[in-house]
Amino acid sequence: MEKLDTNASAGFCQFSEDYKQIYLSLTYSIIFLLALPLNSTVLWLSWCQTKHWSCATIYLVNLMVADLLYVLTLPFLIIAYSLGDGWPFGELLCRLVRFLFYTNLYSCILLLTCISVHRFLGVCHPLRSLPYRTRKNAVLGTAATWALVVLQLLPTLAFSHTGYRDSHVVCYDTSDPENFYQYFAYSMVLTLSGFIFPSLVILACYSLMVRRLTKPEQVLERTGRAARAKSIRTILLVCSLFALCFVPFHITRSCYFIIRFLPSRDCQLEMVASMAYKIWRPLAGMSSCLNPVLYFLSGRNRVRRVQQLRLNKTGAPPAAAEGEVPQEGQIWALAR
Repeated sequence: MEKLDTNASAGFCQFSEDYKQIYLSLTYSIIFLLALPLNSTVLWLSWCQTKHWSCATIYLVNLMVADLLYVLTLPFLIIAYSLGDGWPFGELLCRLVRFLFYTNLYSCILLLTCISVHRFLGVCHPLRSLPYRTRKNAVLGTAATWALVVLQLLPTLAFSHTGYRDSHVVCYDTSDPENFYQYFAYSMVLTLSGFIFPSLVILACYSLMVRRLTKPEQVLERTGRAARAKSIRTILLVCSLFALCFVPFHITRSCYFIIRFLPSRDCQLEMVASMAYKIWRPLAGMSSCLNPVLYFLSGRNRVRRVQQLRLNKTGAPPAAAEGEVPQEGQIWALAR
């Protein structure tokens, strides 16, 4: 049982979190050792081996950059948790590490939203969407994504800072206890705009894609059925992994914040909620390891094959965005 401090005069609960020293250090170390070479390899292959960047390559490179931004913050967190939550790196790195952590999280979610919309248009509206699925629009979309994420997360630079806890310097993940109520309102808005709304868009796009891919055609060869089945399985896999990595993290985080926000503080309940949130937090980072794996396992040109099946009856060429080449790797990525 954790030792609780329920001193009413303090205005907030205090309890031991010794489990973080081993658990968070270990999980972040595993993620770092896996994600750094995997993302670097995919980024190198995309950067050096692809002569003409397609929309898929543009999205992929931005996803890998977002993953690497997250991965490069992990050594600081590993050392800090190994020191018992102490922070020896100073104020500037504290703010920067927290900012990059959440920048990666929400940039990946929004980039996944861009990818899902792009694939939805390619599968469900291949001809009508052709003028819009261009490299120029992909660049504009990713630039807008980064700008929106940075704008949304600028307040974290103010909320996250170093402070003292039990005579030790710590780096607050959210905010200090005195400013928590302001941070609570900000975090709820961020969850709505950065997670819930994009998740609904992703769910709608993939649901409509599955509906379109399962719609019976008058002429459907065996190879067409196989391609559709593989595409559907990949869509379901991506959605499942997205839900596994991001949904529990945001649910436990929101529950923990709501319990802390309530006027009547139940320190036992708050301790359980805090533990659940901090157990899921590094598991959300596993998506940075899964992105490259899904890319390598996903196969090639599944959407293109489906488009060919739809258009070969009219003799029209398969739809392709500007700059896309036949051998481009297909993105079915999960990111954090």
